Amino acid sequence: MQSMKFICPNGHLGFAPLKPDSFKLGVEINPDVIAADSGSDDIGPGPLGSDTCASPRAWQEHDLEIMLLAARDKKVPMIIGSAGDTGSNSRVDMYVSIIRDLAKKHKLADFKLGWFYSEVDKELIRQKIRNGSAVRGLDERSDLDEKTLDATERVVAMAGIHPFKKLLDEGCDVIIGGRSSDSALFAAGALAKGYPEAQSYYLGKVLECASFCAEPYGAKETVMGEITNDYVEVTAMSPEQRCTVASVAGHAMYERANPFHEYVAGGLLDMTECRYEQVSEKTTRVTGMKFVPAEEFRVKLEGSGKIGERYVGMAGIRDPYTIANVDKVIEWARNQVRERFGDEGWELHYNVFGRNGIMGDMEPNKNNPAHELMIVVQGIAPTAEMAEEVTITGTRQLFYARLPEVKGTAGGVSFILDEVMRASAGYVWTLNHTMAVDDPLELFPTHSEVISQG
Repeated sequence: MQSMKFICPNGHLGFAPLKPDSFKLGVEINPDVIAADSGSDDIGPGPLGSDTCASPRAWQEHDLEIMLLAARDKKVPMIIGSAGDTGSNSRVDMYVSIIRDLAKKHKLADFKLGWFYSEVDKELIRQKIRNGSAVRGLDERSDLDEKTLDATERVVAMAGIHPFKKLLDEGCDVIIGGRSSDSALFAAGALAKGYPEAQSYYLGKVLECASFCAEPYGAKETVMGEITNDYVEVTAMSPEQRCTVASVAGHAMYERANPFHEYVAGGLLDMTECRYEQVSEKTTRVTGMKFVPAEEFRVKLEGSGKIGERYVGMAGIRDPYTIANVDKVIEWARNQVRERFGDEGWELHYNVFGRNGIMGDMEPNKNNPAHELMIVVQGIAPTAEMAEEVTITGTRQLFYARLPEVKGTAGGVSFILDEVMRASAGYVWTLNHTMAVDDPLELFPTHSEVISQG
C-alpha cells in the first residue's frame, strides 16, 4: 500500500533542544518530510506583543541546523511553522536569515527556500468591522470592537495548510511559516501528495508535539508518522519510548474543550469514531477519523496589547499564623499601594505558591496550605519607575502587615532578595477571534528564492 513518512523531532522547535540520537534514528528510516512547529500561545502574550522570542536563538539555530542538514542530505522537504515562537514577520525573517547562513556555512547544494508572513494590518481588521463582517470572539469573548483593536500592539493570523501547500506545489525544499496551525504544516505535506483530508489532518494532530504522543514521557524525542489512504500509524523513534493506544489516544484529546474535535482553517477534524490498534511494540494505528469542511472560511487571529512595565518581587512565609492569614497580609500590602498611588493606574498580582499559586481559585486544596509559602509579586504600571515602586511597596509591606494577634515586631515574612527585579513588560491577549476571508491565502503572502553558493 502506498504510504508517506514524516518525522517530527520537536513539538516546539527551540523551546528546548531536540534530542539528536532519536532524530538520527528517524532520519535512517528515510522519511519523505521532516517537519516541526516552532510556536505556541502557551508562552503568553508577551513575545508577540514585544516582537521577541521566548526561546534562546542558539537553541533555535541548533534545531534548524540539524534538521536542515538531514533534509538536504535526504533531498526531502523541511517544513517549519510559527517561526520564532510567535510567527510574526520579524521572526520569519530571522529564520530565513538563519537558513541562508547555515546553507553558506555548510556549502549546501542549491535548494529552493520558501516562506510566508502572517501579521495582519490592524486597518484591514478595522475595515472588516466597519463593513459589518463580525470578527467573532472565541472562548466566550465578545466580538472585536475598535477600542480593543486600538489597544493591540500586534496581530497574527493562524495559517492553515494553504500557504504551505502553495510553496510545496512551487517546488520549495525548505519552508519557513509564519503563525500556523500546529497540524497544518504536516497535513499540507500529505495533501500535496493527494492523501485524504481526514488522514492528513490527523497525521498533523498526532505529530504536532513530537514525543508527547509516546510513553514513558520524554520531551523533544523524534516520532514518525506514516500516512496511507486508510489510516495513520505513529511510531516512537527513541529506544526508551513506545507509541501506545493510551499515549496516542490521550494526545489526540489534549488541549481542547471537546476531546474529539480539532478546528482548523477550513474545517473540523472529527475524532469521535477513531479506533486505535497496537500493531507493534512501538507503533499504534489509527482509523475512523473524519474531516468536515466549514461552511464559511474563517481564520483565527491572535493579538497582544501592552498594559505596562513590570517588576517582580518574592517573599517567603514560614510562620503558621501568617500563613493562616495570608490573604489579610496581601490586602494590607495592597492597601499601602493604594495610599501611595490611588485606586487606578497600576496593577498588583500575587501568586501564593504552596497554596494555590498555579491554579488560583480553581485549586481544590487551597484551604490546606503547605507549612511554608512563597509569594511572587508582580507590579505593573505605565513607567518602569512607578512599576518598581509599586512592586517594592507591594512586596515589603507584606513584612509590615498588622495582624490582630501578632505581638512581636519582627514580621512574619522573609525576603529572598532585598530588591525587586525588572521583568519583561506586561501584556494581555487582546484578540482570540476569527475573521472571515474570501481567499485562504489573503492574509499569508508567500515568497521564495533559490539558495545558491555559486
